[in-house]
Amino acid sequence: MAITPVLTFFLTLIHVVYGQLEDVIIDRYFIPTHCSREVQVGDYVRYQYNGTFKDGRKFDSSLDKGFPFMGQVGVESKVIPGLDKGVQGMCVNERRKITVPPHLAYGVLGAGSVIPPDATLVFDVLLLDLWNKEDKVQIRMLHRQQKCKRTVMPTDFVRYHYNGSLLVGNVFESSHLQNSTYNTYVGESSLIKGMEEGILGMCVGERRSIIIPPFMAYDDKGYGTKIPPYATVIFDVLLVDVFNVKDDVNVEVQKIPQPCRRKAVVGDFIRYHYNGTFQDGTVFDSSYSRNSTYNTFIGMGYVIAGMDKALQGVCVGEWRRVTVPPHLAYGENGSGELIPGSAVLIFDLHIIDFHNPKDQVDIKVTYKPADCNLTSAANDLILYRYNCSLLDGTHLYSSDDYPEPPRVTLGQGKLISGLDEGLQGMCVLERREITVPPHLAHGTNGALGVPSSAVLLFELELLQLQKGVPEGFLFIWLQDSPEPLFPVMDMNQDQEVPLEEFSAFIMLQVAEGRGRIHPGMDSDTILKNMFKNQDRNTDGKITEDELNIIVNEEKEVPIHEEL
Repeated sequence: MAITPVLTFFLTLIHVVYGQLEDVIIDRYFIPTHCSREVQVGDYVRYQYNGTFKDGRKFDSSLDKGFPFMGQVGVESKVIPGLDKGVQGMCVNERRKITVPPHLAYGVLGAGSVIPPDATLVFDVLLLDLWNKEDKVQIRMLHRQQKCKRTVMPTDFVRYHYNGSLLVGNVFESSHLQNSTYNTYVGESSLIKGMEEGILGMCVGERRSIIIPPFMAYDDKGYGTKIPPYATVIFDVLLVDVFNVKDDVNVEVQKIPQPCRRKAVVGDFIRYHYNGTFQDGTVFDSSYSRNSTYNTFIGMGYVIAGMDKALQGVCVGEWRRVTVPPHLAYGENGSGELIPGSAVLIFDLHIIDFHNPKDQVDIKVTYKPADCNLTSAANDLILYRYNCSLLDGTHLYSSDDYPEPPRVTLGQGKLISGLDEGLQGMCVLERREITVPPHLAHGTNGALGVPSSAVLLFELELLQLQKGVPEGFLFIWLQDSPEPLFPVMDMNQDQEVPLEEFSAFIMLQVAEGRGRIHPGMDSDTILKNMFKNQDRNTDGKITEDELNIIVNEEKEVPIHEEL
């Protein structure tokens, strides 16, 4: 710009009046350790100040007014040139003592009754804020997880913790102090513009410092008493959760056993272990901590919808990770103090077993001898080996834990019904694997060492087999019994049969394969009980009359009970 005669005259006048011009004197008596930016011409600033004369008398103060000064530096400035010049190069939180000579203050005219002519002014300034209209949101990544499967996108719903502060460091709000995340949609004007931009691309577990200039934050209105007008705000954000309302259950199969004989379907009853965590890794529940599986029906609404869906198609022994969005979990209300509203849940599942209430005993023959003419049935006495485990391989008990293998009569209620059924139809030395559903095992109550509603897997081997007699009988004929019976039983033909003779007769029938006594009882006891049943008058011998009773007056019918 050319120097006009008027301007030349004015500069000459100042030189005549003031002689050699003094400049602004700056005393930077407090400089913050960290200074990322200094005031430049064109920047906007907010600062507190006290204005005094050289003798210390105060003539003005922003503190007395109750609000700081805000303006643009060096562009149509609202302040005297000396103060405008004195704040250039300042850092936020810096304190300066700026001494302004008269020609850079109010000059020879002064300012009304407040500032006399030719007054040197002293300003004590604390810079609170600094920005420019060209500023953008600044993002500083403080921590990011190594694995980031998903980042925040527009229309996502997020939950995050934050600390909100001004540039000078004053914290105006914190979700941590409220012990609650801030929950909102992204890109639907639920957040200030700078925050909408600042959280895009974040991963769960990531921490960011987001610096937002006033015109992308609360601008000239501020926010209540917490955030003044024209304030740059800083949010330290920790992303806790992210999902989209269009999300479905996500299933990640981690391990699947081979072979998988069957996959779970709706209506099955399942037992599984789980660890439940939020997306940031915080554990909210675990079946392992209770040392008990979670047991439920599939697809019948007994668990959250997402879990109901995720359990379908699992195999016994499978491991899978299930991510359930809130609209398929506990929704925006959460569940008590355990699960906050709008929380994405992650379940690491281990399937222990499942069955259907309609299941029967499943029998798999693993070895069968070539000679298999005699097979086990109800009332037979057997000797057998077994190993019992859960479907996940957990060992429960074994006949090898005892000195002798168990001996039991089948069909007498001595065993769980599923095992009894699985032992029938076996040949000696045959081996089987049988799967017994809980309603044919120990049911919902379980047993010592056996969890409730557990499916049991038995490895069986039949070692010995003694054919039995029907329930309630001590002896049966394997051929037609002699008729008449008494003459054959009376081996010495003296018309009476004492216990010794009776016992000899019965054991002869057994030895020659014409009869069978109860295999599960002592033979002497059996013979005594049989003899007692026939010795109706208890005189110590059986006669022919005692083998017959009168059923009606016209006909005698021989009744021999077992005989």
